[in-house]
Parts: sequence; structure tokens; C-alpha cells
Amino acid sequence: MKKLVYILFLILCIQNTFSQDLKPEYKKFLKTFIDDVKNDRKEAIANNISYPLHRENPIPSVKNKAEFIKRYSQIFDANLKKEISSSNIDKDWSEVGWRGIMLNNGTIWFDTDGKLKTINYESKYEKDLKAKLISSQKNKLHSSIAKFKEPVYILETSKFRIRIDDLGNQNYRYASWSIKKGMSEKPDLIITNGKWTADGSGGNGKFEFKKGAYVYECYIIVLGTSDAPPATLTIYQNKKEILAQNAKIVPR
Repeated sequence: MKKLVYILFLILCIQNTFSQDLKPEYKKFLKTFIDDVKNDRKEAIANNISYPLHRENPIPSVKNKAEFIKRYSQIFDANLKKEISSSNIDKDWSEVGWRGIMLNNGTIWFDTDGKLKTINYESKYEKDLKAKLISSQKNKLHSSIAKFKEPVYILETSKFRIRIDDLGNQNYRYASWSIKKGMSEKPDLIITNGKWTADGSGGNGKFEFKKGAYVYECYIIVLGTSDAPPATLTIYQNKKEILAQNAKIVPR
């Protein structure tokens, strides 16, 4: 019973932390955004997006304003517009420290300068498109890695090309090549049973893959400082770091 009371107390503390009052300037740009969504003001919304706007892998990111306007209805379907339009600024939007301002459990993220930077929502159109793109990808990969549930990330460091796939049931696979090789060639290394550990609610976190005395850690930086790389690769041998490299996330 004491343990349950303690857990409930922690949840209450977290909720109180997240529900801190928003600054007037934040409320101002959120109110404008909500009103723009209600009235389908595509250009106004497009002007306040931090590009590229990433979409669910392997759907291509939205590169610029013109592309966003073209793809607006593919992303902002009736369900997403309803969630935004019916949101209460004081109850449904929260400032989460340096990560920014989020809607509900992170459906939408803004930075504190009023730029929309993340949409964690997938419309039916995008789900169907993703299925088609995944099928196309499988036909182009080496047969040893052509079976997976969903692609997750393709990373490139100065030395390696890395592909992370979800095999299902949160079982992630790591495949890597030298940077000069293509993914139609047999990978130099394949590790399964990888695990994902989230770092907060903003999308940051790490994939960890173990093989003998080695651990391969891919850290993904969705929300970070302006000088932070999109991702990093760190390799450990017997818990000792033997390699650390910044990585870029390859556009799909």
C-alpha cells in the first residue's frame, strides 16, 4: 500500500511539474496556431515551422514551406485538426523545460521561439504511404536483412553506414557497412535483440546492441541544442569506450 501511495505521489508531482503556467508570449503564438489550424491557413502555419519537418520513417521529411503546403492535408487530417482545435491552452499545452512546449502527451512540439518542430502523429494517408515505401525498400536490400516489421533509422558516420530496423515486439536489428558500401551488399555486421531506451518524452533516446564483449550504442537526438548532431554512435568493449562518432540521419 505504501508503495502504491508513493507511486501516485510521484505521478502527481510529475503532472504538477508539466502543468506549470505558460508565459504570455507562448500563449499568444499557441492561440494563433490553433486559430490557423481551425481555419486551414496553410501558409500561416508553414511560416512557423522549423524545417525539415520529420515524418515517420521511411516517409520523406518536409523540406520547406512550399512542400508543406502541398502535403498539408496528408499530415493535418480531420483527427489531428480536431485535437489541436479543441485543445485548451491552459490545460492541454505544457512547457517541458529546454525541450519546448508540447500538446497533450507530445502530439505537437513547439520551441520557445514559436516554431513548430515536431508532429508525432500519423494520418491514414501516411500509414498507407509508409506501407508502400517499406515494401519497396525490402526489394532493394540484401536478402540477409530484407525481413523486418518497420524501418527505424539509417545513420551515417565518417566510417560507417548503419541501418536500424524493428523486427517486431521491440526487437531491434543493427546492420552496418563501411561507408563506401551500399545496403544491397551483405552487411559487415548484424546484431539482433537490440533495445530502445527513451530519454524523456521528446523523442531522444538510445538503441543498444550487444555482441560478446562489445556494445554498440546509437543515440538519437530529436530535441537538443543547436550545435548537437542528429545522432551519435558509441562502441564499448568490456564497458570501455573505444569509438565515438557523430552521425547524420539519412533522409529517406
